[in-house]
Amino acid sequence: MPEMNTDFRHLLASDNASGVHPEVMAKLAEINRGHAPGYGADALTEAALERFAQLFGERSETLLLFNGTGANVLALKGMLRSHESVLCSELAHLLVDECGAPEHFVGCKLTPVPAPNGKLTRDAIEARLAAGHSGGVHRNRPRVLSLSQATERGTLYSLGELRAFGELARKQGLLVHLDGARIANAAVALDASFAELVEWVDVLSFGGTKNGLMMAEALVILNPDLQQAYPYLRKQGMQLASKHRYLAAQFLAYFDNQLWRRNAANANAMARRLGQGLAAIDGVMLSEPVDVNLVFAQLPNAWLEDIQRLTPCLALRGETRTEVRLVTSFDTSPADIDAFVDAVARLAAER
Repeated sequence: MPEMNTDFRHLLASDNASGVHPEVMAKLAEINRGHAPGYGADALTEAALERFAQLFGERSETLLLFNGTGANVLALKGMLRSHESVLCSELAHLLVDECGAPEHFVGCKLTPVPAPNGKLTRDAIEARLAAGHSGGVHRNRPRVLSLSQATERGTLYSLGELRAFGELARKQGLLVHLDGARIANAAVALDASFAELVEWVDVLSFGGTKNGLMMAEALVILNPDLQQAYPYLRKQGMQLASKHRYLAAQFLAYFDNQLWRRNAANANAMARRLGQGLAAIDGVMLSEPVDVNLVFAQLPNAWLEDIQRLTPCLALRGETRTEVRLVTSFDTSPADIDAFVDAVARLAAER
């Protein structure tokens, strides 16, 4: 095992491992004085919600929440009933990594759809729809199409692909949910506005925690016909903060001076640097193109223990090779990447 650079302390396990951006911490300290009305009846929340309205349109309604699981579950709760189902990627976070929360709290069925490289295809969706409708009352009725942008494999839907899915959903009587845990990274990578990414979306789970916030997510309801119930669902779903201004302050800092864009741009750039560095090492192969801040790399099984010493990371072990997932953050630096790549290169040279 090569000696670890003692200056390399940056974990590539997840963008959840990074800290809170200093501008966000400064904003929290700034507003941490005096008293203010609770549960969102304060001036800071009003200002934050106005920022969301500017980004997503005056017809949208936004609710601030604590975490992504809550956002996904509440999104679905307001979109369908228990006899209806959600079509989603077989790799979707809400299917694989929510511990059954949608099924438990919504009572609905999640129907996995094959998704090469994490992306759903029109043909696969239409096949699932045909199967779902063929059973009459004996099968759940498809009601929601859930997409992730960026996907769990770090891949992206183009604006054209999103439009095609939206048109298909409207034709089939489906509502569209977008899991946007890394929507900022996607917007930067596609050079698109948030509004362009959600043109055909009914409800958006808007992520902030993975991009420099402390613990703040949002639910953006773009379909006015769905909006009435969501404030009640948020309270019932235990996602209404009493000291609400602390959620609002994080988003004010996030949108001021394009912090969301700066954070995502750095994370994306560092992932590209990481991918290029690893791809140049004999024995390492990238599984996916690097579009956002996720890097999937394959390496010999014998390397895994040493790689895990360099940084904890998700790993899928095969017969001879292991795929690892490495994630960059808003605070990842070129020095962090170069130190990691140099350590892997030394590991390869010693094998």
